[in-house]
Amino acid sequence: MALRIHSFFHQQSATLCYLVWCEHSKHCLLIDAPADFDMPSGELSFSTANEIIAYIKQHKLSLQWLLETHAHADHITASSYIKQQLQHAHPCKLGTGEGIVHVQAHFSKLYNIDMPCNGEPFEQLFADKAQFQLGEFTVDVIATPGHTPDSVCYHINGNVFVGDTFFMPDSGTARCDFPGGSAAELYDSLQRILSLPDDTVLWMCHDYQPDGRALAYKTTVKEQREQNEHLKGDKQSFIAIRESRDATLAVPKLLHPSIQLNIRAGQYPLKSDDKQHYLAIPLTVLL
Repeated sequence: MALRIHSFFHQQSATLCYLVWCEHSKHCLLIDAPADFDMPSGELSFSTANEIIAYIKQHKLSLQWLLETHAHADHITASSYIKQQLQHAHPCKLGTGEGIVHVQAHFSKLYNIDMPCNGEPFEQLFADKAQFQLGEFTVDVIATPGHTPDSVCYHINGNVFVGDTFFMPDSGTARCDFPGGSAAELYDSLQRILSLPDDTVLWMCHDYQPDGRALAYKTTVKEQREQNEHLKGDKQSFIAIRESRDATLAVPKLLHPSIQLNIRAGQYPLKSDDKQHYLAIPLTVLL
């Protein structure tokens, strides 16, 4: 029995997406699949998603789950697109953390979106410590709020897909200044991950390659505990470091389109009377 993991790197958003499968059953899941978006033109495309689809077909895998670690603010999810493309051959379901209902409630008001805030169109909302099967393997869901209230990690056979919690040790941890974010909650979430065995492999959702170093996408609990630059002190020290850094960070470039689509699992807004899809950008007017 073997678990296989293949990563895809999305250069535009520095996002790492993971295809994970049980070698015996060929059942697979996909975590944090990105779409491509050009802000000046409003062009949405799917080159990375199509690469993933081709890989699934080439290796004769059966896609069971399209999972999100949270509603991302820096890239648009391709989950609904992939589900649509594979729906006739694959029984895949959309899944995310149950906190998505709070994220939907907040941002549907901000963007004036008429939508149910009950988790739809996600088909499975995972509570903390939920479990499900991937072939011969059990997947454990770990709720990790702090970056966002809906953040979860997926623990599979000694591997944790950490979403926006940890970055590589030289990059620290994820920001906590989004609505519902909390540096104190993130610290507690990080400690849950650090309580796992030392050799547990942690798979990053992003790598920004500081100082131009080579791409890195996995580390271990032991390495994070010993080397993470934001975790060299106690909880109060972490909160101070995290909140101070967050105060200097710019708004993600794709914040508005990403959130509006991602709270709907990547489904497009309804077309207007002129048969066109539109997204909103709230104005902050400084006089």
